[in-house]
Amino acid sequence: MKSPGNRKAGIPTGNGRKTASLPQARAGIDFPKLVVLGLWHLGCVTAACCARHFRVVGLDFDEAVIAKLNSGKAPLFEPGLYDLIAAEIASQKIMFTVDARTACAHAGILWVCYDTPVNENDESDVELVLANLGKALVHLPAGALVLISSQLPVGTCARLEKEFPQFEFACSPENLRLGKAIESFEKAERVIVGVRGDRTKGLLEKLFAPFSRQILFMRVESAEMVKHALNSFLALSIAFINEIARLCEHVGADAKEVSLGLKSEPRIGARAYLGPGGPFAGGTLARDVVSLTRLSNAQHENISVIPAIKQSNDLHRNWAFGRLKSLLGELRGKKIAVLGLTYTTNTDTLRRSAAVELCQKLLAANAKVAAYDPAVKTLPGDLKAISLGADVGHTLKGADAAVVCTEWPQFRQANWPKIAAQMRGKIFVDANRFLENELKNITGTRHFSVGRSNET
Repeated sequence: MKSPGNRKAGIPTGNGRKTASLPQARAGIDFPKLVVLGLWHLGCVTAACCARHFRVVGLDFDEAVIAKLNSGKAPLFEPGLYDLIAAEIASQKIMFTVDARTACAHAGILWVCYDTPVNENDESDVELVLANLGKALVHLPAGALVLISSQLPVGTCARLEKEFPQFEFACSPENLRLGKAIESFEKAERVIVGVRGDRTKGLLEKLFAPFSRQILFMRVESAEMVKHALNSFLALSIAFINEIARLCEHVGADAKEVSLGLKSEPRIGARAYLGPGGPFAGGTLARDVVSLTRLSNAQHENISVIPAIKQSNDLHRNWAFGRLKSLLGELRGKKIAVLGLTYTTNTDTLRRSAAVELCQKLLAANAKVAAYDPAVKTLPGDLKAISLGADVGHTLKGADAAVVCTEWPQFRQANWPKIAAQMRGKIFVDANRFLENELKNITGTRHFSVGRSNET
């Protein structure tokens, strides 16, 4: 997420830059003007989906982002988002601006939707989000509601209430699912909302009614803690099954079968995050593990399980690289083909991608790295040493081994008998067994996955 700076939170001294008045969007019935602050992934999806029902103004202080949005394009790829934004701009249901004064005039709700930046240590840049919020609050009418959905530490709303007593604050933790963001927003199984009073509760019932039949109201601090706890629990589940899987590799057990047995237990359930495979990446889950760990330190509360989650996952991040070294020995001069570079499918996001991290390790070991990803057409400067292939076949030609990282469905449609025949070594490192069916009948291929002792 781009940002104009890192000023501390608080009311800025100067007024926002004045622009021409915005055209009026069609208002929802008996619903106040809604301003969505922060227009990257979370904010763009929130603003676009809400504009189907309410009068929405999108506010961001990055002029390049606003220029792109006003041309009908989102600043990043998300299926369906371009078309949705373009259609709503054309029908004047939504508008975007960098001018906080104009955006916040007569607003009833300011919805904070910044994708909170995370550094390489999985620590959130909270002050950046709060600084940008301060720029908007100076123009927001007293008595307006500020709804926080950005991932911020528990206690943030209480901090803001003391600094800005003229506003009401509430929290609804984001539930953004990359690649399925519009569907998950508009058809949410449930929405968590932390509020202080009945007036706020009534207003937010109207806001979320079009998107979910189940709105769970609770105190603000509980809602803030839900996000930390939920992501940490999911991260714990992934770390746990991957540790079980690595033990399975030594004793002849199959971690997929073990996972099936666990999910058949009613106290665990079929939808549990217990699929053995790659580590969790991207910073989203790790951010909350780190937040809770830091909270425990600040409160002098000795905890052991939560800090161990990240330690376990960081260890597991080396699985693919370690397997390549065990199979190929010296990696210098070996061609390793990497399938998929983005953080996940249906996005073009490279930041905090486990695939990119693997590529960097391979390059440091003096391997020749080729990669293909259908959403990536160019690579940033620090990744220029990677040879970006035009398709799967071109990328794997002459490769000593291939690693499946991002599980794009297009990979399953490739002509694998022909492609495998053109590889120098038919070794496939496929943590999640994504190409298991496509490769199992090809003579000479060696297929390795997490949680299984023998290749298939």
